[in-house]
Amino acid sequence: MLRQAASSSLPCAPVRNLIGTHDIDAAYAVQRFNNDSQLKKGRRLVGSKIGLTSPAVQRQLGVNQPDFGRLFADMALCDGEDIVAGRLIQPKVEAEIVLVLEHDLPHEKHTLADLIRATAYLLPAIEIVDSRIANWDISLADTIADNASCGLFVLGNRPVQLKNVDLLGCGMVLERAGEPVSVGAGAACMGNPLLAALWLADTLAQRGDALRAGDIILTGALGPMVAASAGDVFTARIEGLGQVSARFAQAAGGTQ
Repeated sequence: MLRQAASSSLPCAPVRNLIGTHDIDAAYAVQRFNNDSQLKKGRRLVGSKIGLTSPAVQRQLGVNQPDFGRLFADMALCDGEDIVAGRLIQPKVEAEIVLVLEHDLPHEKHTLADLIRATAYLLPAIEIVDSRIANWDISLADTIADNASCGLFVLGNRPVQLKNVDLLGCGMVLERAGEPVSVGAGAACMGNPLLAALWLADTLAQRGDALRAGDIILTGALGPMVAASAGDVFTARIEGLGQVSARFAQAAGGTQ
């Protein structure tokens, strides 16, 4: 159902009743099965994203932990690159901090020092989440099975060393056509984006898919996500990291 929804751009009904609303392992098994099918088609994994890092969103879904999805190379966009109309089904955008790794994180329990040593640099990013589930009617099982609602991601182009950024206090403003639509700070991401990355590193290693050198980590939203439409231009400004923009091309004929 999820693969058909992705290929047809027609969202499907929730899948939670098929796999168990609270069966996290079954949901991750669906995610892995579908991702493996994409790898067989020649797509390339380049990292992972962390979702549900906001305590408010966790409460909304009745969970007490984040989730993860896998990132493919063809999901990555350059700063300012147009997003072709119709490429996504029901996109929403959020501003995030990205870690790019220089070393593997293979252990089932990492320390903060392990993560700091493994991080090559940081980038500002805009994640464009998308759901193959109609009307975003999702539970935890739905979003996990749907690869954590992965869509696309836009990376900034000015790498910054970790030591030069206050990850807790850095402010974020996400603007649409110059008007602020979402604000936040590093502390909004599980108290510290590094805590989110540590959770991801441990969880993936425990599941046999350790993070490797070169991997991209989308650490989670710094503020509320915002629905996107054709023609929208979003710019995220993150203190200490600079800015990055996502451009949604006009639909055919200039309609929204």
